[in-house]
Amino acid sequence: MAETFDVVIIGSGPGGYVGAIRAAQLGLKTAIIEKDKRLGGTCLHRGCIPTKALLWTAELYHHIHEAADFGIDVSGSAINWANAQKHKDKVVLKGANGIDFLMKKNKVSVFKGHGRIAGKGKVEVTAEDGTKQTLDTKNIIIATGSVPKSLPNVQVDHKRVLNSDSILTLDRIPKSLIVIGAGAVGCEFASVYNHVGSQVSIVEYMPNLLPIEDIDASKELERYFKKRKIDLHTGAKVEKVEHTATGVKVTMSVGSETKTIEAELLLSAVGRAPVTEDIGLKQTNIQVDRGFIKVDSMMRTSEANVYAIGDVIPTAMLAHVASSECILAVEHIAGKNPQPINYDLVPSATYCYPEVASVGLTEKKAKERGYDVKTGIFPFSAIHKATISNENIGMVKVVSDKKYDEVLGVHLVGPHATELLAEACVALRLEITTEELARTMHAHPTLSEIVKESAEATLGHPIHI
Repeated sequence: MAETFDVVIIGSGPGGYVGAIRAAQLGLKTAIIEKDKRLGGTCLHRGCIPTKALLWTAELYHHIHEAADFGIDVSGSAINWANAQKHKDKVVLKGANGIDFLMKKNKVSVFKGHGRIAGKGKVEVTAEDGTKQTLDTKNIIIATGSVPKSLPNVQVDHKRVLNSDSILTLDRIPKSLIVIGAGAVGCEFASVYNHVGSQVSIVEYMPNLLPIEDIDASKELERYFKKRKIDLHTGAKVEKVEHTATGVKVTMSVGSETKTIEAELLLSAVGRAPVTEDIGLKQTNIQVDRGFIKVDSMMRTSEANVYAIGDVIPTAMLAHVASSECILAVEHIAGKNPQPINYDLVPSATYCYPEVASVGLTEKKAKERGYDVKTGIFPFSAIHKATISNENIGMVKVVSDKKYDEVLGVHLVGPHATELLAEACVALRLEITTEELARTMHAHPTLSEIVKESAEATLGHPIHI
């Protein structure tokens, strides 16, 4: 008689593998299915981790150029791109080995192959060689993630026109690069290649970079990107992309004007699409809207005992969101009665230079919700620790409610903003007031003092400006 699992998870990204570990901790007999050769999903192999490795190399190279300002004589520094790629691959391999270890440690059964729902309580796994096996399970979690998408008139050939997958394996630094899309992916790769010497242009349909961020944060990033000689084209609609003798040419309309720009390579970074095809949804009553699976607050689909999490549902396509959603799903399966996720408190982090990070409501969204809003902005240029490292760029903005003084959102642009964000995440989780944040003692000299100072600014009495 075949063994029956309590839960089978299709997909081993940061949602799937984290959920598998939590399920095992709760005593559930757990299996995970992965079609790639290694566990970890897009985040580990083609997203979060490899991009941050390249960003670190690029940022370090940038700081080496400033070494003389700190009393360090460095001459003849140059980027060895092959070694930068080796470092990236080493980091990814270490992460994959770590996940393998965690699966063994937690006694999670791993099946390699393409997983699809084959009926009630059944998941079929098709291995690379075509052999098939069927797993019996009480519950199924769909965690199949997403893939890069492109504009209809932009054909990705992975040679001259790249996406976020193929640019990670680029064997050279291009002389010039056009990036279509100014979300997190586009801004991060623009930052990498600008730092290592490429002439970079960004084309964005919306009026500002990082359109989901607070407008003041977007404008601050734009100001510094322009200082770095990154060519920005916002409010621009791509009309066509053509190959030239030396690269690519983009024709775009900006208002009533038509513009063309050329470069050696082009990166399409216009978002991602959920992987919900060929996973057996037709065998179920699961409802899908524009490719996304509909779920309730416990991640349940409209098919009994089938859950979906991460990029396949219409929530923010972020690794930490997927992890939280899969933990919620398995805790519900285990009867733990977990609290629904408050999506207002999802942190956002963009690892370009300077970094951009936020949690909570933007000023615009807070006003749309009916809040009487007060805000405060404080610059990194007034923080001694930022001056010490010659990183006195960027700012922090606090958005608060006038009536109850509750902090509604915190928005950072500057050095180590993605790390400084953690304090704001805790503050909003605890429904902190601006006064409480301002009265919280911060160590000196630290970059974190800017959070206290921005709260002081929101109250109308900043100390250091």
